[in-house]
This record gives sequence, C-alpha cells and structure tokens, in this order.
Amino acid sequence: MDPFDAGAGSILKQPKAVWATAGASVVAFMGIGLVDPILPSIAQGLNASASQVSLLFTSYFLITALAMLVTGFVSSRIGGRKTLLLGLAFVVVFAGLAGTSGTVGQLVGYRAGWGLGNALFVSTALAVIVGAAAGGSAAAILLYESALGLGMACGPLLGALLGDASWRYPFFGTAFLMAVGFLCITAFLKEQPRPARRTSLLDPVRALGHGGLASAAVSAFFYNYTFFTVLAFTPFVLDMTPYRSGAVFFAWGVLLAVFSVIVAPRMQKRFGSLKVLGGSLVLLAADVLVLGYGDHTTAVVCTILSGAFIGVNNTVYTELALGVSDAPRPVASAGYNFVRWFAAAAAPYLAPKIEEWTDIHIPFVVAAVTALAGAAVVAVRRRALTREAVELEPRHATEDGVSAFAN
Repeated sequence: MDPFDAGAGSILKQPKAVWATAGASVVAFMGIGLVDPILPSIAQGLNASASQVSLLFTSYFLITALAMLVTGFVSSRIGGRKTLLLGLAFVVVFAGLAGTSGTVGQLVGYRAGWGLGNALFVSTALAVIVGAAAGGSAAAILLYESALGLGMACGPLLGALLGDASWRYPFFGTAFLMAVGFLCITAFLKEQPRPARRTSLLDPVRALGHGGLASAAVSAFFYNYTFFTVLAFTPFVLDMTPYRSGAVFFAWGVLLAVFSVIVAPRMQKRFGSLKVLGGSLVLLAADVLVLGYGDHTTAVVCTILSGAFIGVNNTVYTELALGVSDAPRPVASAGYNFVRWFAAAAAPYLAPKIEEWTDIHIPFVVAAVTALAGAAVVAVRRRALTREAVELEPRHATEDGVSAFAN
C-alpha cells in the first residue's frame, strides 16, 4: 500500500496528535544541526577557541548517551505523553537559557540540559506517533522519518537565518518553537498505554552481553566519530558566512534524509544489510579523506556528499541493533545508543585538539581511519551480526520507538 495514498492509512491522513508530535520532532532534530552555521560566530562572540565551542556538541551528546539508561526507565513509569512533555520542557528552558549565556562554559552547560530534554523526547516520539496513528504503523513511521530528515536539513537553515543577526537568536527561536510543540502535544495528545513491563536502569547494559549487539554498538561507535567530525569540525574548516554554511548543511541534510528514507532500504533489499553497510563506511572514509586534503570547493562538495553515506549508515545500523539480539527492541536500542553516542561526544572535542597538535588535515585522517575501523568490525564480526531479521527484507524502522537517527 502506498503510504501517500489518500486512504485511511495515508501519511497525509493522520490524527492531530500525530501531527503535533511529528511537528515537535522536526524542531527536536533541528536542534542537532542548529549550531553548525554559527559555530564560528559563537567562538567570536564569546572569545572562545574552536575546541571550546565544540564542547557544545560534546556536552549535548555525552548527556544524551547517559540518558539512554534513563529514558526507558522514565517512560515505562510515567507514560509516553508525560515523557514527551518533560523532554520538551527541558529543551524550552535550556535552549532559552543558552541564548543568555555570557561565557562558553555557561553555554556548554545549558546545552547539556538541552541534550537531556532532547533524549527524553526523541527516544519516545516514534512510539507515541505509532500508537496514535491511523491505519497501521507504516505511514506513521514514514511520517516520523520525514520529520527527522526535515529537521536535520532545516536546522542549519534556521541557525543561519537567525544567527546572521546574532548567534543568540537561534537558541531563542528553538525555545519558542518547542514551547509551541509543548502546547500542541498538551492539547491534542492523549496518554498512551504504558509497557506491560517496566524497564530498569541496567537492562540496556545487560543487553550488551549479546555478542551481535555489542559488535553493532562498537562498529557504530567508530562510525559516529567520523559522522560528528564532519558535523562539528567541518564548519571551522569551511570558514563560511552563516548563510553559506547553512546552505551547505541544508544540502547535506537533504541527502541524509533521501538516502535514509528512500535509498538505503532499496540497497539493502538488493545487496543485503552488511554489504551495504561495509561499502558505505569505506566510501565515507574516502570522502572525508578527500574533504581534508582537497581545496575549498572540494571540501564543500565532500561535506554535502557525506550526507548520502551517513543516511545509509544510520538506517542500517539501527536495523542491525534492533534485529541482531533477542532483547526487547527499546532495551536493545538503549544499550546500543549508550555506546555509540560517546563517540558523538568525543569527536567534536578531539578533532579541534588534533588540529592544534598537528595540522588541519589530520582530524580527517583520523575520521577516515575510524570509519574503516567500523567497517572492519562489520567484516570480522559478520557471523555475530548475521541474523534472519537482518538478512531478510529489512525493516526500515520499528514500532517500538527507534528510527535511523532518533535515539
């Protein structure tokens, strides 16, 4: 069935609760790339170095990683609606406070609180959308994936448009939009059924005892280092105005969305998940290496092109994590994301430091090596990663609340 068909299960014919949650999801994902175009402006405005400003990503994703042990614990006790509202409230407060920062230390701290709110929200949003959707999960999942892609693409644009006047305005803008999302979810979303079993804080860690899930998490850890070197360090290398940088990362986000939602599932069906993942990681390694050593135009092209490989990788990694073990999908996802988000916290800090210690090319050499390390784990641990749920026609996402990037 075509999810865009105007029938009852259409992506376009959903209850207001679904649209309210999807709209808030767009803004939540916008917050990830929002600061990309304004990183140089923040550094200038707060008299901070690139490595200090990069801590905006480090604090955000470090808290996100730790929150993976908490989100299931919270949502299984207070319910999906209250978890969403709690997450949105955190984002509204800390995004607003971020705009008032007088030092880079304050800004980094407020981003940490923002990361906690975003983790609570995005780890719950898809489950809520599927639970409230009309006509089954397929259209709801596609709607969520579309919101994800739209947010990742539009975040840099919003950052550029508002940040051209002041680096503070994107933070205030995000707080306002998330407040609107809070009101919409309060008005339109009813409480969803709670899980039959409550999740403990240690369940995600115990799930990593499975060799296949641990292998997927380790490989994704290396890949995420490459991903966030591109996302957090490249704006300093490109050294463009907020408008130009926003345009580059908008194009990057469009490719990420298209390859995640449309291209990756078709490639998996034809070649198999592990071959697609291994090949995409090798191509990503080559891309970032050329990015690091090419001229400015080449760097721009390679930055945009990396979105295609990142979109494919995000989708396949999530399906591996959710299909390779017998752990409940939310628990497996939490354990997997607990590991991989630590690399997202490390890369934005280490890449500028490596440049300070060596030169501007070496951070991209390291990023290429980590992408190849991720591919090597896939190759060496192929047997552990192979399971009928992976090798048969892949699931693009699941009804349990996790998508290609969400957690």
